[in-house]
Formats: sequence, structure tokens, C-alpha cells
Amino acid sequence: MSPKPNLFEPTNPEKDLFTESGGPHIFGEGSHVCRTDTRGYSTPDNLGEKELVLHRTQGFIPLWRPNTTLRFRFSPTIYQNFKKADKIIVWIRKILAEGILEWGDAVPIGFREDNDLWDFEITVAPSNCSPHGCTLARAFFPDSGRHTLTIFPELSRQSAQEQRETLAHELGHVFGLRHFFAQVKEKHAPSVLFGKQSKFTIMNYGPNSRMTKQDQTDLKLLYQSVWSGKLRHIGGTPIALFYPYHRLGLNTIQEIEI
Repeated sequence: MSPKPNLFEPTNPEKDLFTESGGPHIFGEGSHVCRTDTRGYSTPDNLGEKELVLHRTQGFIPLWRPNTTLRFRFSPTIYQNFKKADKIIVWIRKILAEGILEWGDAVPIGFREDNDLWDFEITVAPSNCSPHGCTLARAFFPDSGRHTLTIFPELSRQSAQEQRETLAHELGHVFGLRHFFAQVKEKHAPSVLFGKQSKFTIMNYGPNSRMTKQDQTDLKLLYQSVWSGKLRHIGGTPIALFYPYHRLGLNTIQEIEI
């Protein structure tokens, strides 16, 4: 059963972090807003079949090096802001694990909880709603910096399936994937295409957002091709492989030459 909104009862009664306005966004059945790239959009019309869309805003495609394990911690602000912090963390651990499992054996990296030497922290932010819907989560793309995976209270209102798919979608960004419609609606942040997939993909929005075998196949093929040295650039854009933050004592980036 999904957590109830009162799971997010604030430690300060005057600081209500859960809003009743705006309504939720839903990956599987309605409109949703993902803030990892930009504010959400509906699926563009007439887009047809596309390919796996990859991030390339800095002139290269960022992916993770082989044998990467991202270390994470839960932000101390969760304990500061919520009376039931321990229960919130148990819930987040569960849906994070389920989101990882959605990708099956295509998951290219590992995850490990580490409070001392971490690459990203998980936090809960105040509700972020607009007439378009409410943000459920926000993630990051591969690089050697420290990052945040943000969970918004509205995620607790979704079904168990929608919670899993939300985390799987955000993990897609962590693996280096952009939105299905990035080349149409997110031109401010350049992207490139790889592999084949239909509009039914976990990286889409609305009723077309679902995990497919093709999502898994394309992601697995992408990383296998890059790590084996067979794929060094995509569409003329070089690929860059990153160590996570906790490996900064080593070379932090290896650019694959064209």
C-alpha cells in the first residue's frame, strides 16, 4: 500500500510541505512533469518511431565507466523536516530498489548506501505544483560531481506501479537518457539518438510512458558497445565516460576519441 500524505507530517506545523493544489502527474495514465530536463510537455504529435535519446549538452555524450557503483545517502534535512523521517526513508529505499529492478539486467551501474563518501543524496522537497501537474521526482545525468535525487511528497499518492515507473524514469536520466521527445520539445539542451524504440518507452510521458523490453535492450546495447570500444561516438558526438565523485582521486573522465 502506498504511503499516505500524513507520512510527510512536518516537524514544524507552520511549514506544511505537502500541498493539496495542482493535482498529481502520473507516468502511466495522465500528464506528468519531470524536472530533470525541464518542465514537462505532452507527447508531441506525429513524432513516430524514434531512437534512444541521449544527453549531449556539453558537446559530448556522458555515460558511466565500467564497474561504476554510485554511493548515496539520505539527506539530514529529511530528519529535520519530517516527524516520520525513518518511515519516509524505508519507503524511498523500497521504491528506489523497485525502480532499479524495472530495468532488469540492463542496469549499467550499481548502487550502495554510504553516509560518509557519497556521490548523490536523496532528499524530500516541498511540493512543486502548477496547472500542468505536480513534480514527483528529479534526478541528474552522469558526471563526476555530487548530485541530488529529489522526491516530492505527491509521489506517495500514486499507485505502487506508478511509483516504480517514476523511479525507473528518473534512473533513466541517471544512466544518461533524455526524454523521448527531447529533440522536439527540449531543443535548448542538445541530444543525440541511438538504437530503435517506439513512442512506448519509460522515457516518455502520459499513457505512452511504460517500461518496455526495447528500453532495456537499447540501454544494454549502448553500454556494451561503448565499454567494448566498438562505439566511440554517436552522430559525430564523442562519448565521455565518467568516474563517480568518490573516485575523484583517480582520473575523473576518459574521453573516447573519434
